[in-house]
Amino acid sequence: MKHEFERFPQLPDVLLVKPPVFSDARGHFLETYHLAKYQEGGIREPFVQDNQSFSIRGVLRGLHAQLEVPQGKLVRAITGEIWDAAVDIRPGSPTFGKWVGVTLSGENQWQIYVPPGFAHGFVVLSETALVQYKVTTLYRPADEIGLRFNDPQVGIEWPIPEAEMNLNPRDAAAPLLSELAPRLEVYRSLVQ
Repeated sequence: MKHEFERFPQLPDVLLVKPPVFSDARGHFLETYHLAKYQEGGIREPFVQDNQSFSIRGVLRGLHAQLEVPQGKLVRAITGEIWDAAVDIRPGSPTFGKWVGVTLSGENQWQIYVPPGFAHGFVVLSETALVQYKVTTLYRPADEIGLRFNDPQVGIEWPIPEAEMNLNPRDAAAPLLSELAPRLEVYRSLVQ
């Protein structure tokens, strides 16, 4: 069995990774990253840092990106279930402002690769979720930008009502895409 790498039709730069899971009565085993296989599947940037978060139901983290040193992210839910979203924020891209979303869980073991130049976020659907993500550049707090999760121009269709979401104040007040647009010119070079 091989890893499957699927492109989203509406955002072909974002990849859904479906690693093979080997299960038996004792549990399961899977490769969550293999350099050669992932490069062959289209993820060519090296990863330099692993991050992990634990959240309760309704927590929405995001939408985040780094401006001067853009990050690619390979995201998975180790336990629990999240709905993960990516938004193209590269000016000049034919998919600028478009989004995709997918459910990642400890059960399906899928991953999403969000390349540099995309904002990323997720909301927790289960009682709790443990999320791990690999990144292509080091985290730089002063370089982080946010995009408002409910920006009407983007129109993400989150799978739970806004009244059930739990956001930190910074994410809740993040700027709209139209307000961010002048700062996003640094991403123009990422459009292929």
